[in-house]
Amino acid sequence: MTVHTAVRPTRSNRSIGWVPYPLIAIIVVPAIAGTLRLVELAGGPHLLPANPRITASPVPVIVHIVCAVLYSLLGAFQFSNGLRRRWPDWHRVAGRVVVGLGLAVAFSALWMTAFYPRIPGGALATVFRLGFGTGMAASIVLGFIAIRRRDIARHRAWMARAYALALGAGTQALTLGIGKAIFGDSELTTALMLGAGWGINLAVVEYIIRARFKSSVRNRIPVSVRAA
Repeated sequence: MTVHTAVRPTRSNRSIGWVPYPLIAIIVVPAIAGTLRLVELAGGPHLLPANPRITASPVPVIVHIVCAVLYSLLGAFQFSNGLRRRWPDWHRVAGRVVVGLGLAVAFSALWMTAFYPRIPGGALATVFRLGFGTGMAASIVLGFIAIRRRDIARHRAWMARAYALALGAGTQALTLGIGKAIFGDSELTTALMLGAGWGINLAVVEYIIRARFKSSVRNRIPVSVRAA
């Protein structure tokens, strides 16, 4: 008896896949808000609510916004398997840039949390910002150490966690809108919805990491063993 094995169609090596585009879509709202704030700081029209903290000390905000937008855009394409296969040198060079941008995002966020007065969300939001900001910086450092040791799986996992935390602002645009509509505008609601944004992103990325790990383990098992 002849057994015919179905052959899956392979993607063209020219395709970079669909993964970067939904990641970029998540940052559209915070990127627009950040751009408007930069225009305001450059002397343009005030299109966002006034923020005396930013006016008094604009440098950390400028660093945070510029680096966050660049990190989110470049980082999205780092997760493209097709791009890594087709241009591995670009992936390595861009990866070094992404590491620097990511650390700038994390440390500028930590600086603003520690030194800006009257952080929205009160003490609980301050704890969340310090915790998740530190977590992002630590994830980038651990991811960099992993790739230096040629541990690609750990490198991808830690970089994915860092990127998920960086995309927190995009998810928070949704959680804050829903939370305030249901529970009202209070410091506790703000803090909890900020934390929910980071928590949702981490939960999603952890699920993806574990699903990929199980898939890679299964693919390493010989077909004859799986059949048995």
